Amino acid sequence: MDPAGRWQSLPKGPSLKHLTDPSYGIPREQQKPALQDLTRAHVESFNYAVREGLSHAVQAIPPFEFAFKDERISLTIVDAVISPPMVPKGNICKELNIYPAECRGRRSTYRGKLTADISWAVNGISKGIIKQFLGYVPIMVKSKLCNLYNLPPKALIEHHEEAEEMGGYFIINGIEKVIRMLIMPRRNFPIAMVRPKWKSRGPGYTQYGVSMHCVREEHSAVNMNLHYLENGTVMLNFIYRKELFFLPLGFALKALVSFSDYQIFQELIKGKEEDSFFRNSVSQMLRIVTEEGCSTQKQVLSYLGERFRVKLSLPDWYPNEQAAEFLFDQCICIHLKSSTEKFYMLCLMTRKLFALAKGECMEENPDSLVNQEVLTPGQLFLMFLKEKMEAWLVSIKIALDKRAQKANVSINTENLMKIFNMGTDLTKPFEYLFATGNLRSKTGLGFLQDSGLCVVADKLNFIRYLSHFRCVHRGADFAKMRTTTVRRLLPESWGFLCPVHTPDGEPCGLMNHLTAVCEVVTQLVYTASIPALLCSLGVTPVDGAPLRPYSQCYPVLLDGVVVGWVDKDLAPGVADSLRCFKIFMNIAIFEDEVLAGVTTHQELFPHSLLSVIANFIPFSDHNQSPRNMYQCQMGKQTMGFPLLTYQARSDNKLYRLQTPQSPLVRPYMYDYYDMDNYPIGTNAIVAVISYTGYDMEDAMIVNKASWERGFAHGSVYKSEFIDLSEKIKQGDDSLVFGVKPGDPRILQKLDDDGLPFIGAQLQYGDPYYGYLNLNTGENFVMYYKSKENCIVDNIKVCSNDTGNGKFKCICITMRVPRNPTIGDKFASRHGQKGILSRLWPAEDMPFTESGMVPDILFNPHGFPSRMTIGMLIESMAGKSAALHGLCHDATPFTFSEENSALEYFGEMLKAAGYNFYGTERLYSGISGLELEADIFIGVVYYQRLRHMVSDKFQVRTTGARDKVTNQPIGGRNVQGGIRFGEMERDALLAHGTSFLLHDRLFNCSDRSVAHVCVECGSLLSPLLEKPPPSWSAMRNRKYNCTLCNRSDTIDTVSVPYVFRYFVAELAAMNIKVKLDVI
Repeated sequence: MDPAGRWQSLPKGPSLKHLTDPSYGIPREQQKPALQDLTRAHVESFNYAVREGLSHAVQAIPPFEFAFKDERISLTIVDAVISPPMVPKGNICKELNIYPAECRGRRSTYRGKLTADISWAVNGISKGIIKQFLGYVPIMVKSKLCNLYNLPPKALIEHHEEAEEMGGYFIINGIEKVIRMLIMPRRNFPIAMVRPKWKSRGPGYTQYGVSMHCVREEHSAVNMNLHYLENGTVMLNFIYRKELFFLPLGFALKALVSFSDYQIFQELIKGKEEDSFFRNSVSQMLRIVTEEGCSTQKQVLSYLGERFRVKLSLPDWYPNEQAAEFLFDQCICIHLKSSTEKFYMLCLMTRKLFALAKGECMEENPDSLVNQEVLTPGQLFLMFLKEKMEAWLVSIKIALDKRAQKANVSINTENLMKIFNMGTDLTKPFEYLFATGNLRSKTGLGFLQDSGLCVVADKLNFIRYLSHFRCVHRGADFAKMRTTTVRRLLPESWGFLCPVHTPDGEPCGLMNHLTAVCEVVTQLVYTASIPALLCSLGVTPVDGAPLRPYSQCYPVLLDGVVVGWVDKDLAPGVADSLRCFKIFMNIAIFEDEVLAGVTTHQELFPHSLLSVIANFIPFSDHNQSPRNMYQCQMGKQTMGFPLLTYQARSDNKLYRLQTPQSPLVRPYMYDYYDMDNYPIGTNAIVAVISYTGYDMEDAMIVNKASWERGFAHGSVYKSEFIDLSEKIKQGDDSLVFGVKPGDPRILQKLDDDGLPFIGAQLQYGDPYYGYLNLNTGENFVMYYKSKENCIVDNIKVCSNDTGNGKFKCICITMRVPRNPTIGDKFASRHGQKGILSRLWPAEDMPFTESGMVPDILFNPHGFPSRMTIGMLIESMAGKSAALHGLCHDATPFTFSEENSALEYFGEMLKAAGYNFYGTERLYSGISGLELEADIFIGVVYYQRLRHMVSDKFQVRTTGARDKVTNQPIGGRNVQGGIRFGEMERDALLAHGTSFLLHDRLFNCSDRSVAHVCVECGSLLSPLLEKPPPSWSAMRNRKYNCTLCNRSDTIDTVSVPYVFRYFVAELAAMNIKVKLDVI
């Protein structure tokens, strides 16, 4: 759908009509564009990476040359192709294509074959091309290489997918993974920066520098800096294979062009001809080069090549000049093709650096959106793929050398094909990157971080799932910084990053979310025709001389290339002309902000500054900002409907709300994204009243009758993957699921195939599954270990990737009913979270004149300090919606001071015969008397959150102890205890409760009875005497002290076992511990 038309088709307002439409639930002809747009940046960037991007990357990989038996071998990758996921050849099957649902079900990776054409040459003579399989690479779901591409909803459902499947993620070992979008420095743009830590780079370094993130066409990147030194010279700093190198600028300039020193001097001082300090500095930089005996370009290249070649791993026959050229090609201004362009770029950066150091130009803000860009998943995929293909070429040389050591190898096509198969496979590195999010790379790919690049797209609910695709992260490196500058919300972010949707706590301001209307550019835009346009507008080309002196001109940059100079007087006209071509925008938000002759555009809608999730908050403009932030986080923790294909899924944990409802009050963006397919809560009658005292401090009372009728009932789906091949030694293939007929352990609980019946209820200790050893005839029964009862929801028998799996692998999905209990967490859509403190009987609840009993009693003290006025308006709006049979629009910024929400909904309530302000008279459920105050009561959409007491309670009477210290172990999963630490001990000491302290830290922990020698005070010397053979086993044996040789000095004491262990440890270090026994 084209960007212009996309936002024209917004719904006029929310509506419940589609719920009663006869076609509701029948798959559409086409998928809904709104949802597909959310993952578009991910899918399109991947499509670009595996088509045009891959061919660019292959062209950019230099031929790999090495010597073998006095011959020069050259390997070049000429083409590479990734194929869609298919069943491996040689298997018998109906369907050759592999679909994502299969990979999720059997916990495998959704991947395609990478095949490359490798051309090989000996001594420069081409010998032919070999087609080689390099490994499997993960394929993004719904991309052009995916087998689901362009399928209509009906076909998607047949393949066990959602009708509105959006794609944009990878499936690695059955888990859905998303590559994070990272914020990177703006490509090919010199940014003037002041960094105090740069002073520590060496003697004479200052805090001034000009930094540049150079990116090639196929997205491989290198970071490069120019540093200003105290003596007025400049150091060029670049990174090669994660190592930092420094090079005096004069060497770089002389090596790039064959100009004389005077010509270089003239180029550098353009625009600063009168600045004597700068002229002296430039002369000094060029003098350093001459002092090293380098006066020509060739000499400089030879000088640099000789010093750097040890790091470059180039073949021996490369002369030093070629080694230096390779270095410049790989590390310095890599986005530029010719050395002359690199020379002009370095000159411009030098002038900018001196201007910064002298205070003539402002420091640029690297945290501003102007100086940033987004690294899309396709770019990361392509950069990693290119590096691993280069590494594969290197591994071929290593394999060839290894083979040559063992036997005599002649270079021919047949031998090379064998050696190519010994190269490092690309399957493992890709799976490691996606599974862990850690980047293992020789070069670092120009990133600041090497972890956290991939995250799990967990389907806790649909809102959380959406947010993964709209999230942009500043980088893990910034989280450790002590400063808050990187986290600030800057005015430039308006309309691009949501001001509300960011977590509170450590990642605040670093993990942001794109606004609903923001789009990420995923295609390269070619700029070949722009230099001609600039010349026609009055720009002088870089090799020409402008009419006025350079100090009266501005340099002109185009995508990191210096294209020329423009007169200061002409510059505003050129800029305006370009803005007209580009569509310059001076945007107003509301109509009253439009200025005649100045404003060019109006914002599509005022809430376009909010992210997708922030747009679901009703009346968010009436709430205090932090509350909206909380709701953005809590909306992602709601129990709802994450998906519609529960039967086909085998996720570790899925939540499901049994009684979801469509909200009566909601922004129209909720309908735009069709969120009714994935509801997240229930409409509840909420009375704002302080009743019984069970509602203090964010607790809330729920009507027991509502609970019995199914209010917020839910269940958790847990899947367990059982693979018998993991239970046996390698090579043994004799285990299969099954039971021995007449086995008394089974008690009719397991079927003949050794698996539980679907729909059966499992309790602690019930038979869970059984398996047999076909060789020995042994049968094994495993039991259900969890204390929580569950129902077997479904069982899937899984095969393996090659399709020859026997009955060895199953996935059991269990359904655990989780109805609300005391201590479960709820929240409204306004950041008002609360705990269910009591299920109050309906007969004791307050009731209205019409006999209506509220579902929830909310404490009025939750409003004043939190200022969530949106919730009060929602309550009135929900009440009027229920009375009039409407669905109200709660889009932010629809109401204002002049057009009041209170007036609008108050009048509607009045028309229905209710109080204008949404209050009613209530009667006490206990005495039946009318309550004196008017009680505010209405309909609010409530969410049940995933934090449940059943998952968190920890209880222990007796249980496992630590093997070394004999103290109770910790951890909920192993029935451990809760640590009674130093601070808790201090609290009991302060209270003077010594018996309780003794009981907790001694009797209930590791009390033990030890023998001690009263004379020498040793815990270790008392030993049980050795009995002679004539003694009976029943005879009482004494303890003897081995030091005193006496048994009458032995006494028993109660000490913590850990103390005995401590004494033994000290004895091992030759330290004696003596006890005084009184």
